[in-house]
Amino acid sequence: MLSSKLDEVIDRGQFTNGPTVKELERELELFTGAKYAIGVGNATEALIIMLRAAGIGPGDEVIVPCFTFFASASSVAHVGAVPVFCDIDPVTYSLKVDEIESKITERTKAIMPVHLFSQMADMVSICKIAKKYNLLVLEDSAEAISMFNNGVHAGLVGQAGVLSFFPTKTLGAMGDAGMIITNDDNIAEHARLLRIHGQEENDLGIHKVVGYNSRMDDIQASVLLGRLKYLQEDIAKRAYLTSLYNKLLADLSQVQIPIIKERRDVANPVYYVYLIEVEQRDDLVTYLSSVGIGTETYYPTPLHIQPCFSYLGYEYGSMPNAELACTRTLGLPLYPDLTEKEVHKVSEEIHRFYGNGVNK
Repeated sequence: MLSSKLDEVIDRGQFTNGPTVKELERELELFTGAKYAIGVGNATEALIIMLRAAGIGPGDEVIVPCFTFFASASSVAHVGAVPVFCDIDPVTYSLKVDEIESKITERTKAIMPVHLFSQMADMVSICKIAKKYNLLVLEDSAEAISMFNNGVHAGLVGQAGVLSFFPTKTLGAMGDAGMIITNDDNIAEHARLLRIHGQEENDLGIHKVVGYNSRMDDIQASVLLGRLKYLQEDIAKRAYLTSLYNKLLADLSQVQIPIIKERRDVANPVYYVYLIEVEQRDDLVTYLSSVGIGTETYYPTPLHIQPCFSYLGYEYGSMPNAELACTRTLGLPLYPDLTEKEVHKVSEEIHRFYGNGVNK
């Protein structure tokens, strides 16, 4: 399947924003239930374009969590707006709902929840706050393909969202690729202009706005079309491996396995990352690396104290949940081809670290 799609792209000779990209957009409209799926170069550009298409610009404020990938906040700065940082819920790692209203000012234009690791943010509460203050909800749903809230796919609960197809994602390409999903006619129309230098696809000589060069490659689209057919199988494998990790690590007091917050509005979790919280995180990372086990640290420095955001005036200590998570969270290997034997090996080495004095 993948080989034949690649052959089609090569034979056609149209490598960016071509028929294969259009096919992927249609397939993901069907998969997510979106009225519009708009392929772009990567998820960071998808965030920037989504924000601009929704009318976010200089002078506006957007509420974002301080514990997330850098692009969640940098995209706000890129459109000239101000990221207003909010602490996180210690279970979902998304926006701390009872703190949001204290962040709202007369300049607030939108709330950007980020759906991290395995579950969606509390979208019912967030949308209720947004409605009360007449704010947009623009979702960083980059990691959240196949996550649902009351039957609505992540990214479509608010006005728009994004998907990332970075190779490590649940649905990953062989390079960079991203997508904007929305049911809003105006956001979709503007996003389509912005992704190709402000031009309409049928009138490439006229630039209606100053846009970007953010075209998805047809080669990446062909890879994604092939992998989309196995997405639910891959999600099921990730869930099984997660349950195995949970069982093997449950006896360690130094390890907190993932906690799924029980909410009736959220469907089953999708494990993009197997995230644990551990004592002596950095020492454990070093040890696991020494025995050939790769890990990912999420996120070593929270966004509110990143040097590039120093002009915003936040201080360490102002976001305690996020700051604690930055010292404790660790992603263990998790991907569909991971074997049970390999999961056992990871568990054995973690037990050895905590039980046999490796950390002394």
